[in-house]
Amino acid sequence: MSRIEKALEKAIQKRSQETLDGFTPSAAPEARVPAGSHKAHLDYAAFEQVPRPLVNNPCLITATQPSSPISEQYRKLKSLLIKMTRSEKSRNSVLVTSTVGGEGKTVTALNLAITLAQEYDHTVLLVEADLRRPTIMNYLGLQAGIGLADCVLDGLDVGEALVKTGIGKLSVLPAGRPVKDPVEVFSSVRMAKLLAEVKSRYSDRFVIIDSTPLLPFAEGHILAGLVDSVIFVARQDYTPFDKLKEALASLKTPNLLGVVCNDIDGGITGTGYYGYYGYYKYAEKGS
Repeated sequence: MSRIEKALEKAIQKRSQETLDGFTPSAAPEARVPAGSHKAHLDYAAFEQVPRPLVNNPCLITATQPSSPISEQYRKLKSLLIKMTRSEKSRNSVLVTSTVGGEGKTVTALNLAITLAQEYDHTVLLVEADLRRPTIMNYLGLQAGIGLADCVLDGLDVGEALVKTGIGKLSVLPAGRPVKDPVEVFSSVRMAKLLAEVKSRYSDRFVIIDSTPLLPFAEGHILAGLVDSVIFVARQDYTPFDKLKEALASLKTPNLLGVVCNDIDGGITGTGYYGYYGYYKYAEKGS
């Protein structure tokens, strides 16, 4: 037997032993990849190994109907976000919140994350930080397991809890186990360190955080102070205008990027895009 044949036989025996031991290459955690290195493509390939799920929730229109006019509006929102955050370095963490709930903040966060993740240039981490009513995994049709609460309370590594969705380069950090006092979780030093770590792990990563509405709960206020930017979601004929003003006034941060007007009846864009979705920069409205 030649040396090459012996080497091949040894490799086959080693592979067989790994299989018997339950070796699963796809279970490897995300690898840290220096920004701009030639390994960035390998990182992208790792996401491609996850089968694309059968997304059939009609709310996730950027995944189910990417060519629709509504998806195009989300792409415009994405472009605005990139333009407004990339003018300064490291402004890659964005909180999505609203006034009272039921205004579409989670759907907006999901569609924005999907749209960003479908670009080759961006990896996206969607953080399910609404511990009181976590719904992101249900929208995606994925199983929820350990997540944010477990990482903060038990000190687990974030990489152990991330779920790759198979949609572009989108990963989700689920809410994790139920907790009695979410405010205690978000006000901890561990939470601040966790956000700082996930936003700096990849230089090309956007971190989109879905939070509770501002007026009923305190978590959004805490998170607003830990992120680089805030996007506010309001729903026409649903969000009371006085409550909207109260919520925006309570947001003690200079990093409010703007307000997404959801469920618009009539076409704020003036182009007949089903009258569903509009966007304006809050600062330009003046109040």
